[in-house]
Amino acid sequence: MHQQGFSLIELLMGLTIAGIVLHLVSPAFAAVKESNYREEAARSLVSGMRSARSEAIARNQTVVIYGINGDWGQGWRMILDINGKGHEDSSNPLLVERQGSARVTVVGNRPVRSFVRFSGLGEPLLPSGAFQAGTLHICSARESLSQYQVVLARTGIVSLRSTRAEQPLCVGGEDSEEGTNA
Repeated sequence: MHQQGFSLIELLMGLTIAGIVLHLVSPAFAAVKESNYREEAARSLVSGMRSARSEAIARNQTVVIYGINGDWGQGWRMILDINGKGHEDSSNPLLVERQGSARVTVVGNRPVRSFVRFSGLGEPLLPSGAFQAGTLHICSARESLSQYQVVLARTGIVSLRSTRAEQPLCVGGEDSEEGTNA
């Protein structure tokens, strides 16, 4: 009589092999997943900054985009800056909010560390009136590497770079005196 199916030993061997393969593949899967979170955060920031600039030009008013709780990795908010106090004034109308993944570390050099402010002409300006330009780094979780860079030029143009580079800001978020300029 011809028997169909698997014996118990064949089934256990198959499960053992599947377990070993899953154990070997899981770190690679985690690295891909982490990379996707970083790329999503970078694209969200670029999109948000471009939208903030467009909103400022369309409304001919100052628009501020800033990291939630001072942390770009948690996400960002875009507000209309009615009185010039930016995100420090809770009465400014909220235009857009995007929650981020807490798994991603995003640090900026001094000019863009916590906010970006666009004038009604689309120029990135600090509250003092000086131009604002800088780089936000989307950091690797395990190394002091900047995986993606969101670069704000003094003209207001926002670009995304995907250059894997050593970045001291990615270690603990400490900023040096000279910062990192685009």
